Amino acid sequence: MKEKQWWDTIDFFDRIIGEIGLGDSRVDALMLAWSVDEDFWVRRIAIDHQLLRKERTNTELLEQILVNNLGSDEFFINKAIGWSLRDYSKTDPEWVRTFISKYRDRMDKLSIREGSKYI
Repeated sequence: MKEKQWWDTIDFFDRIIGEIGLGDSRVDALMLAWSVDEDFWVRRIAIDHQLLRKERTNTELLEQILVNNLGSDEFFINKAIGWSLRDYSKTDPEWVRTFISKYRDRMDKLSIREGSKYI
């Protein structure tokens, strides 16, 4: 995973880890640890690993992971934050509105724009 990193290869891991880790507290703990990794591609996997889970999304974990990455100046992190919020807004738009309202002052404009797209 650490060689030839780029969004297309990293995003492939999102889906795999997301499926493997569904409901597994060990994977949740790993994703929380990855959310503060020095490698932003590893952090991106943690941010996006719950994409497409809909009502099975662990919102407590999602919030912790996103908060760990707020204030980043890395484009791929801010885009991932927005995508995670946008995806979950299709399931629970109120949760996403509340998250953005609560953390707006710490969020990059890109994350807010992407996360607010459907709400």
